Amino acid sequence: MKQNLKSYLLLSLALLAFNRVCAQEKKAWSELSAFHTVMSQTFHPAEEGDLKPIRERSGELVEKAVAWQNSPIPTEYADVKGIEKSLAALVEGSKALDEAIKAGAKDEAIIRDLSALHDVFHTIVGLCRPGH
Repeated sequence: MKQNLKSYLLLSLALLAFNRVCAQEKKAWSELSAFHTVMSQTFHPAEEGDLKPIRERSGELVEKAVAWQNSPIPTEYADVKGIEKSLAALVEGSKALDEAIKAGAKDEAIIRDLSALHDVFHTIVGLCRPGH
């Protein structure tokens, strides 16, 4: 009987610990994830010469960048220097790219500007890594 109770308690503690880890993982910055989805679905095709996705979704990229900038910075990143400035650059770059596309920018300019925006995104991701 004591062995069953002990096993039950150990299993319960293990499940609680697992649930806590899962809850922390779910606490990720959802706006980062939303921006990343659109960025990856437009940037990677552009790398292969397919600019149709970015031409069609540049406005969506702006929306996701603005939503990310307006979202509360998670506590674990609140003291990291450069996040707010980088988010502002991300919004500015997204808007400029969207405007350029709507104005009929040439492929080379779109690729250049999208690549620069991708670099800003990765700067922010780097700032959000533990220990940065």
